[in-house]
Amino acid sequence: MNNVASDTVTRERSVERVLAGQAVMDGAGVKINRVVTQPLQRRLDPFLMLDNFASGEANDYIAGFPSHPHRGFETVTYMLEGRMRHRDSAGNEGLLTNGGVQWMTAGRGVIHSEMPEQQEGRMEGFQLWLNLPARDKLREPWYRDFNGDELPRFLTAAGVQVKVIAGSSHGVAGAVQREVTEPIYLDVEVPAGASFSQVLPSGHNAFVFVYRGLLRVGDKDVAAGRMAILANTEGADGINVHALDASRFILVAGKPLNEPIAQYGPFVMNTQAEVFQAVEDFRGGKLGEETHA
Repeated sequence: MNNVASDTVTRERSVERVLAGQAVMDGAGVKINRVVTQPLQRRLDPFLMLDNFASGEANDYIAGFPSHPHRGFETVTYMLEGRMRHRDSAGNEGLLTNGGVQWMTAGRGVIHSEMPEQQEGRMEGFQLWLNLPARDKLREPWYRDFNGDELPRFLTAAGVQVKVIAGSSHGVAGAVQREVTEPIYLDVEVPAGASFSQVLPSGHNAFVFVYRGLLRVGDKDVAAGRMAILANTEGADGINVHALDASRFILVAGKPLNEPIAQYGPFVMNTQAEVFQAVEDFRGGKLGEETHA
């Protein structure tokens, strides 16, 4: 893990609001904290959804996510702890384990399953949905698994550990780059009393989700299980955070698409007609039949 110099933030973004997630059940009955909900899709464009799952009780996750379709967006699954097996309609298969990430571009369509490969123990992680621009919604599907040790990371002089899943931080490029939405996705661990700064493009929508400890973001205290939406402050170039307790959080930011969003469950398109077509393709067995790794 490399030591790096801190980014310099000259004017920080403020916190627009702090929100708790919504308890939901998804898949075959998995208990989830839905952090980014559908009413926030416009505000946090290009991000459509963020789920946080965390439980040591097998009954909360054991049923998993049996085969289901996607079209029109990307999913980023980040496994903090546990084992999850992925299979899809093209014969692709992978196992996500502690610290691993799967980045999947559904494009024109994929049918896949995500099933726990454990009968007991803790399972914890995130799934982020990232929208695709209209020009790419029917592109060839793609996915890649990253083991935890394949993800770039660095250590600041203050002892802050940063994993760079997408975008870049302090000169370290992440595992995945996207030209249109330019996402930044960091997992940051901050010792009690330490601080961390991150430069952000002024046009990006951004949020912080704290999942350990107590973090001060700007002038707001954000406890574990809470999301801070960062204001799009004109002239601001990033954020500063300070750990009141030993803390871990994810920082997510992206360039908005500013395109219409039409969603019906696992299909996210630009018009209702495109959604209807996705449903018909799925019912007719035409979705996911020609996918490749």
